[in-house]
Parts: sequence; structure tokens; C-alpha cells
Amino acid sequence: MTRTRIAAVDVGNDSLKAIFGKMEYEVNIPNVIARDVADRPVIGIEELNSQDPIEGIHVRLHSPTLKSNNIIYRVGHLATKSTNSTELDPGSSKSEEDQTIVMLLSALALDAVREENKEIFKRNHNVVEATYILGTGLPLREVKEGKDVAYRSSLLSSVHQVEFLVTPKYQGIKVNIKFEEVKVYPEGFAAYINLVMDNQLNIINKDLIDKRIIIQDIGGLSTDIAVIKNRKVDDDKAQGFNIGVSESLEAIREEIRSKHGIELDSRRDVVEIITKKNDRNHIMVKGSRTSVHDIVDRILLELAKKQYRHLRNIWQKNSQTEIGYFVGGGAIVLKEYLKALNNNLDGYNIDFFEDEKESIWMMANAYYKLIADFERKNLKASQNEEQKVVKSN
Repeated sequence: MTRTRIAAVDVGNDSLKAIFGKMEYEVNIPNVIARDVADRPVIGIEELNSQDPIEGIHVRLHSPTLKSNNIIYRVGHLATKSTNSTELDPGSSKSEEDQTIVMLLSALALDAVREENKEIFKRNHNVVEATYILGTGLPLREVKEGKDVAYRSSLLSSVHQVEFLVTPKYQGIKVNIKFEEVKVYPEGFAAYINLVMDNQLNIINKDLIDKRIIIQDIGGLSTDIAVIKNRKVDDDKAQGFNIGVSESLEAIREEIRSKHGIELDSRRDVVEIITKKNDRNHIMVKGSRTSVHDIVDRILLELAKKQYRHLRNIWQKNSQTEIGYFVGGGAIVLKEYLKALNNNLDGYNIDFFEDEKESIWMMANAYYKLIADFERKNLKASQNEEQKVVKSN
């Protein structure tokens, strides 16, 4: 008997973060895909099966939600090694890109085929039937434009198939994915939930609960600014902008290539150079440690100024705001530049998450809290209905 399983998935521009079940399994996959052929070259089957499946995701996808159907992809780490890899483009809508669906379904399939889930999902030879209750999100701009409705509907109305091709441990297995429910949350609202509530949606941050807050979520392709008042997101004042860190990361990557002749596989490699604890803003050129500080500082300071301008404009319109939080992967990249600008200019009461993992996983954690609470309430309602039937009989 197939049962449903919770999935909370944040398809971020840099990487997909997903939490499954009772939080016992999580994955982090670079948001990079590359079209491929069915028989990708491998050294040998023994070598293949000794790898971690997440390092070699090679799949064929069939889904009515895809504009290009029945296409074979390398996904994540494997795709970064391809010359034809693609990342989400600035200005694109997350809800309308095949790449978002490819990443989402690949992550779910990776969970569904795990040995630990044999008791949950029905298996017939090499076919797994998997049903999920999904919590995910979209940028505020897309939700305000109503794109969440079509996105949710397309996922709910179909059966989606992921076939593992030359993937370690899972080669030849097909996963049919259905959704019992899909909840699509605005990213700014999710950030607020994660700030003030634990996994059971109990209030954990009483200092913040009744404050007026601005949450500036800097992503790869967009920036969401949520204005929180009376424990709710003010829909009229919340704003989304088509500006994230992707273009700047791409500019850094391109300048490193042209100046030093070094080809970085993806934007994620650029992020690692910028944020690593030791030897920040350095690369190896022909075996020599080389600084790229000048390139990084010039490009990121320009972006930080634009982000700070957005903060200032929103704060001026909401003058009784008490604190502003910068969250998301982009906030980690820009943190030092934003702090320096704030110290030299307006001196707003701003804060960051010093724990980088907490900031990066904030959306996935929030979606988990929200979808788990939805399932709990649903279960309780079903049990109450059953009790009423029993009593009436």
C-alpha cells in the first residue's frame, strides 16, 4: 500500500535544498542541468556503483508540465562537468522554467528510491510508485502575479516519471511521482515563519513576534522584501525585484576567465571562492595562489549598493520598522559589503544570520514547518470525521 510522504523543497538559484519525511533525509543539489544522451561514458560499473548517487544523477523525465518532454539530463554535480550546462537566467520566472521542474522531480525521485522507503512506496520490479505532500515556494513577485496557481495546478494534475539511467545504485529504476497536495508559499512569508517558529509552529522568538520587521531575502534571480506587521505579511507593501546575485556571480566568473584563464564550472564555485573561511577571494593559477579580491570587491559592492537602496526605499515608506533582516544565499555573499555601507550611511537596525547553514536552509526549513503543520491538521480533521461516522453508527 502506497503511503504519502512529506517533502519540503526550495529550488534556489544556487542549489536545491530539500527535507523529507520526519526530517530524516535532506539533499542539497547544485541547480545546474545539462541535456545528455542515454549512454553517458563511465569507467566501469563497479566504479559507478561505488559512487554516491547524488554525484551522478542521470535521468530521463516525462511530465506534462515540461515544455520539452522525454529529455535526458545530467543533474547537479554531474551537470557542472558538462560543456552545455545551464543555470537559471536572470529575469526568468522560476515557476515557468523546465529547469525548476527537472530539479524538483529529480530530488523527489532520489528520495523515493532509497532503501529506507521500501515500506512506504509500492514497488513493482523496477518501478516505484511515490506519492508526496509537497511544500515549496516562489518569489513574491511571481505569487503576486498569480503564477503560483498555474504552477501548483500543473504539478497536482499529472503523474510525473523520472527514469534513472546511468546513475550509481539506481540505474534502470523508474519512479512515478504523484502529489496528494501541493502548497506554494511566498518566499518572504516563509522567511518570517522560520524566524519566529519551531518545527511545531510554536513561538520561539517572542522578542520578534509583535515587532514591525522588514525581511530582505536576496536570492539568485530575485529579491523579495516582506513587510511584517501584526504578525502578518503586508501584501500591499511587500515587493519583489528582478535583481539577485546571479548576474554578479556570472560577471565575476567571466572576469576571472578572461583575466586569469581559469574556467569555473558554475556560479557555486564562485560562491565558494567568495565565502570560504580560509583564503577568501583567492584562486589557484598554474599552481600559484592568486588574489581575485579586486574583481570580487568591485562587482559585489556595486550590487550591495543596489540592494541597500531597496532597503532604504522600503524603510522610508515603513518608518516605524524596528529591525531589518537580510536572509538567503545572496545575503551571505553580500553581508560584509552591506554592513560596511550601513555603518557609513544610515545606520539602520539590520541583522544577518551568522550561521550560514541556517540562512541557506531557511526556506526549506520554513516550507517543512508549514507543510508538516498542514498535514497534522489534515490528519486531525480526518480522524474527527472518522469518529463522527463511528458514533453515528
